Amino acid sequence: MKIFYLILTIIFAFFIVTFSHFNSALVTIKYYSIQDIVVPAYMVIFVALLVGVVITGLLGVMERFRLNRAISRLNKTIRDLRKELRDNEAPPMIEDRKKISDPSS
Repeated sequence: MKIFYLILTIIFAFFIVTFSHFNSALVTIKYYSIQDIVVPAYMVIFVALLVGVVITGLLGVMERFRLNRAISRLNKTIRDLRKELRDNEAPPMIEDRKKISDPSS
């Protein structure tokens, strides 16, 4: 399995290097009166990708917390319902063996 991950890493690194090489043209970023920033095109794409990954990760963490709270709330409801069921359950019937074996008494 380590070999598989190594091969995937090498392919991914090759993709990044060739992508960077073919998209090395300079791009000027302008935003209102902020100074113009000149960066390579691949840098703009990688930064946009990184921002997207971070935002998606944060949304995933928030969703996980929300689901964990829902699971905790539902588990508490299950515990309360089981306790209520035990409290309202009729006591078990114990048969008197003497009465069954000796019908004359």
